Amino acid sequence: MEEHKVPEKRALEDPTRWFRLDGKVVLITGASSGLGLGFAWALAGAGASVMLGARRVDRLKTAADELAAAGARVDFEPVDVALPDDCDRLVAATVERLGRVDVLINNAGVGTAVPAVREKPEEFRRVLEVNLEGAYWMAQACGRVMEPGSSIVNVASMFGLIPSWAPQAAYSASKAGLIGLTRDLAQQWSGRRGIRVNAIAPGYFASEMSATIPEDRLLEYVRSAGPLGRLGEQRELDAAVLFLASDASSYITGTTLSVDGGTTMR
Repeated sequence: MEEHKVPEKRALEDPTRWFRLDGKVVLITGASSGLGLGFAWALAGAGASVMLGARRVDRLKTAADELAAAGARVDFEPVDVALPDDCDRLVAATVERLGRVDVLINNAGVGTAVPAVREKPEEFRRVLEVNLEGAYWMAQACGRVMEPGSSIVNVASMFGLIPSWAPQAAYSASKAGLIGLTRDLAQQWSGRRGIRVNAIAPGYFASEMSATIPEDRLLEYVRSAGPLGRLGEQRELDAAVLFLASDASSYITGTTLSVDGGTTMR
């Protein structure tokens, strides 16, 4: 009869430690307000040092002061992501002041709703310059200094995956392009450089962009479009960003995570 072996004693481990960002430096664009500022609070709460980038200097300073008062290690630098030199300068400032760049949250973005027959070339180009080209210039600048184990999270949109109910050709094209860019950079950098590149595709959340939509029309859409039938909350998007930024997603790259109440499922 086979002798019964007493299993070795195994200690319980806390899996939430994989979501921690202690010692990591996170650079967030579009971070002066809205979703980007929410990400800064969430990731700083997970232990990260944060560099805030955006165009509105007064709001950046206010945001940085409030985070610092709460105990975060934080700095800020104005940036227009549509300008490659600005992106290089922001990354250089992050390395100089905070020591490195471990995570990039490509959040800066603009949105328009203009019928396709009336949209002016400069209007269309500006959306792509910020939402798509700006994300590329930021990723390129960070990719030059990031070490293996780093992570890039691109903030796309569910309208990069499904048609918008509003006339948003420029916005939808920019976000679909960003999802394609995510896959290509993941292919180029994940194996060779050890930099993971993923995207999130948010549905509707309370933000400056969604605030431009009449509330009754917005609520009518979200109630009918997805099974959860409501706006998302900042904490629900924060959790997705934290997952992709942290070592909890160390075997995930090139993917787009929809955070949309199930809207893209239909």
